Amino acid sequence: MAGQGPKSTDQYVEQVWETPSHNDIVDLTKVHVEAMEMTNDDMVWVQAGMHHVLLTTIGRKSGNRHKVALPIWKDRNGNRIVVASFAGADRSPSWFVNLRDKKANPRLLCQVQDGKFWSEPEILEGEEYEIVWGQLCADRAWYADYQDRTSRKIPLVRLPETERIED
Repeated sequence: MAGQGPKSTDQYVEQVWETPSHNDIVDLTKVHVEAMEMTNDDMVWVQAGMHHVLLTTIGRKSGNRHKVALPIWKDRNGNRIVVASFAGADRSPSWFVNLRDKKANPRLLCQVQDGKFWSEPEILEGEEYEIVWGQLCADRAWYADYQDRTSRKIPLVRLPETERIED
């Protein structure tokens, strides 16, 4: 059950909400992106106790810019991690499919509450994935529930800050 177990870090969040449907996730994300572009207010950038990132990807087929609001979790080195869970859907979210295409997205524009930066995203694999996944799920148990809902392995993406953008 989500939220049970030992508290791992100060990023621990107990799930007190019902997971929205996949269609609702898409609609809620659009509204969240619009709000994030308008304000730096904590009420927008920190949802359900989790800080968020506004990620911009380039469509691998369309070439269009796409924005998505995602909760972040920081690994032991302070790097931001995003989870391509789509609440346990059988298909990966579009933002991840686009991000995975290194030709279209060699680096990503990321906006956080205190600024913008370029990132060269890293899709975690192997032992590193297993370690980070375990730590993440200790803080946010619902991700393990999402993994139980699907046969695909839910990807983890590290977003290192490779170049800060000064306004």
